[in-house]
Amino acid sequence: MRSIATFLCITMLAAFTFCGCSDSDRYIAVTGFAQGGTYSVKMNLKGVHKAPEQIRESIDSILTLIDTTLSGYNKSSMLSRFNAGQDIVPNKLFIDIYDYCADMYEKTGTALDVASGPLFDIWGFGFKGEAFPTEEEVQSTLGVCGMKRLSKRMEDAIENGSLSPISLVKDGSEVLPRLNYNAVAQGYSCDMVADYLHSLGVHDMLVDIGEIYCEGVNPSGQGWTIGVDRPVDGNDELGADLDGIWQSDGRGLGIVTSGNYRKFHIVDGKKYAHTVDPRTGYPVQHSLLSATIVAPTAADADALATYCMVIGLDEAKAFISAHEELEGYLIYDEDGQMREWASDGFNVITSKK
Repeated sequence: MRSIATFLCITMLAAFTFCGCSDSDRYIAVTGFAQGGTYSVKMNLKGVHKAPEQIRESIDSILTLIDTTLSGYNKSSMLSRFNAGQDIVPNKLFIDIYDYCADMYEKTGTALDVASGPLFDIWGFGFKGEAFPTEEEVQSTLGVCGMKRLSKRMEDAIENGSLSPISLVKDGSEVLPRLNYNAVAQGYSCDMVADYLHSLGVHDMLVDIGEIYCEGVNPSGQGWTIGVDRPVDGNDELGADLDGIWQSDGRGLGIVTSGNYRKFHIVDGKKYAHTVDPRTGYPVQHSLLSATIVAPTAADADALATYCMVIGLDEAKAFISAHEELEGYLIYDEDGQMREWASDGFNVITSKK
């Protein structure tokens, strides 16, 4: 879920030159539409011998490939056809993201499960928007979905280049798998664009496709600054009400915030968060309002921010603290007051406390 705002002007031009910190710097921004919203990529073309328009076209091509492969909203995408029970010829992206998510399933102790799409659907936060489920519906859905039923590696289920959905199932069930990559696709997209820019020799960049990957410095020669939105109901405009500002240190990092304050239902006076715990089948009920994760890749940051929102405050603190490659900023409710916890290396340059 997008809950961060970049502290740079966003131009709607295909390419625009910023003032750089030296005569040889050549910062540009390219923007466009992707994944139901807009994207913005800011980069320093110092030493890069490729025209900005060509770079924009290549970025658009990457994002089109992702849409036609992984989008659950594009009914003709590879994912949509697979979820509909059709045999497909999977491309490398389709295989790689499945294998990545299978690894994340194990790393998170089954709390991040991209094969739990039917659970998201019955709670009304998936692609169908159905009514709230009964206890019987939750339990029956839990029994026929999840990575526990599927092969750990997609390659093992491919035969003669073709993948049949039922061939991925290893538990003997005839219920076809349904996948949902919402918890990782935008971060994964950022990493793919960043990999492309690395191939051109770009070292200073900020890739914003709903989630963020940044590296190097901004046009002022400083680390990129990212605002963390204050997780209060009604804060629907990115950057309008910030809880804190994080600044990068030049390393290539993904930064993603996940939270429950923009997507929820209220039924009979009770608030149901959009984060569903795939282990229990129910929306989470805890004090954590939002989790911002900084990780070596945007895909990791995206996946682990969602994971933290599943496990709650105490477990999230312990998980972040136990992994030196991660930093985190957790905002939670304590007796009706909003509180913040930051890991030692999370560089907050301002904070609303």
